[in-house]
Amino acid sequence: MRKIKECLRLKLECGLSNEQVARALGLSKGVVGKYVVRARLRGLDWAALSGMDERGIEAELCPPVSGTRGERAPIDLAWVHRELRRKGVTLQLLWQEYQEAQAGHPTYQYTQFCQRYHDHAASLRRSMRQVHRAGEKLFIDYAGPRVPIVDPDTGEMRAAHIFVAVLGASNYTYACATAGETQGDWLRGLTQALQFFGGVPALVVPDNPRAMIAQPDRYDPEPNLAVMRCAEHFGTAILPARPRHPQDKAKVEVGVQVVERWILARLRHQVFFSLAALNHAIAQLLVDLNTRRFKKLDGCRRDWFETVDRPALMALPPTPFEHARFKPCRVNIDYHVEIDGHYYSVPHPLVRKSVEARITDYTVEILHGGQRVASHARSLAKGRYTTVAEHMPAAHRAHLEWTPTRFRRWATDIGPSTHALVDHLLTDRPHPEMGYRSCLGLLSLARRYGHARLEAACTRALAIGARTRKSVLSILQGGLDQQPLPAVPAQADWISPDHDNLRGPAYYLVPPDHPLKEIAC
Repeated sequence: MRKIKECLRLKLECGLSNEQVARALGLSKGVVGKYVVRARLRGLDWAALSGMDERGIEAELCPPVSGTRGERAPIDLAWVHRELRRKGVTLQLLWQEYQEAQAGHPTYQYTQFCQRYHDHAASLRRSMRQVHRAGEKLFIDYAGPRVPIVDPDTGEMRAAHIFVAVLGASNYTYACATAGETQGDWLRGLTQALQFFGGVPALVVPDNPRAMIAQPDRYDPEPNLAVMRCAEHFGTAILPARPRHPQDKAKVEVGVQVVERWILARLRHQVFFSLAALNHAIAQLLVDLNTRRFKKLDGCRRDWFETVDRPALMALPPTPFEHARFKPCRVNIDYHVEIDGHYYSVPHPLVRKSVEARITDYTVEILHGGQRVASHARSLAKGRYTTVAEHMPAAHRAHLEWTPTRFRRWATDIGPSTHALVDHLLTDRPHPEMGYRSCLGLLSLARRYGHARLEAACTRALAIGARTRKSVLSILQGGLDQQPLPAVPAQADWISPDHDNLRGPAYYLVPPDHPLKEIAC
């Protein structure tokens, strides 16, 4: 009020014009005239005003009006903050509802309503000032600390990784332990989180891990194919945060910190012998975390989830999600593709064509042009074949340019021993075409070692009963093909059966002049 008192002194005592007073004090002429008029209406001259302090002048010239702000209907600011998270809700709508609810009582106008809410929101912690729509986003990430799992048999320790998921509007939190941070671990953690929430949000916001995002990019990130299939199954979308911008997923950054403090810190003195035991302990502490009351907001995470997020979540699909990884393959001339060391058949017209394998825990599906062309039960037996009869050519006819006759003719050009070994490879399988891969590998050795050495190696392999491509390659690498054949001792009355795994004593004989002889001695 110092300018008002000075304004009245200059006007009433010094006799300056309104314009001069306004210029001297940096006020408008209208403001000067307003206070001068109020003083004259109340019969106050400078002699009366000079003895008053600023508060006294304010009380005389600016008396309170009826219905002051303190008498206006209060605003439930926590309710406003919570309702704004609902889809389509605006401050204009909430102000109208406030006006209707307080009909007959003095209320705040829209400007003051908004100002009071913004002041309230600014007083909250930063992560809570962000407005997230109900059921819109789920933020996922892995915590930094890991929990040791002890093998009860060997005492070996391995680290369990902690997956964390947080809903944006309610901060409702889920956590579980996984064996690692592979693509399967990410998708299994996400699947379990959605089952825990009982619904699906519109968007899932991860970081940019290589297991999830094939091409991290600020403007156009590209998720992996398995991640896209998971999103399609649940009817949601994957929206990775910008690289090196953790503020894009601040919700889960805070959620990870909360999990570390209220769950992992409490488990630090316990010893776990399995992931299941660790997840059971985490699930128990999750109940306490989600029911812990907020400090600056009403209710808790569970309350906000039930009233805000749960009604807005989409329904879970009727069938459970089965994690699958995809692998590009090329069909070999034996119409099989190799997956994790096992060979699976495909229709023989696809020989030499590129296909894609969809691999789950229990099945292997072969896709060509987006269509499934073969399906097999998954096998972990390495080096074995899974073949469907319908995938073979009719009546074992030749497909493309490869035939058993051609392999035999090629082997004959090298030598009789090579021909005999190729014939064994073709006849030792249920169908000749299943031996094509081994024949190709055997005959390709001629380009590296020459026809003469390959023929000598095949002769030695037949003599010692090691009729496989690997045995021939071992003989060539060790130079045994250039040594004389070992003398075969006389056979006893019992004759060993003819089998690849029974090589006989001659297999282990080393020529006297061979370098390996000195090492053996």
